[in-house]
Amino acid sequence: QVQLVESGGGLVQPGGSLRLSCTASGSISSINVMGWYRQGPGKERELVATIISGGTTIYADSVKGRFTISRDNAKNTVYLQMSSLKPDDTAVYLCNADISKVMGGPFFRYWGQGTQVTVSS
Repeated sequence: QVQLVESGGGLVQPGGSLRLSCTASGSISSINVMGWYRQGPGKERELVATIISGGTTIYADSVKGRFTISRDNAKNTVYLQMSSLKPDDTAVYLCNADISKVMGGPFFRYWGQGTQVTVSS
């Protein structure tokens, strides 16, 4: 079984910062892509940022220059450093990872349960 557990959400004032973490555990042979999505109230789920195992990153236009995604492969952990937060960033943030459970086996996408980020004064 594979689990992804997020942490680091909370309430922050506009202009503030938060750092989210997501750790994968369980039967893991290899992790390719790791990333963050978010779903705000009344909105569809949207991509925030992804990072491939080699380090290539992709960001949504709305967070470029404010958010930074990184990963620690030894810890099977992905981070999202969020700065200059705006009320529009309020959402449940979910991490995902494409994981192979056996060497050379297929990759499947796993999701965490999500962590709430609220930006409000």
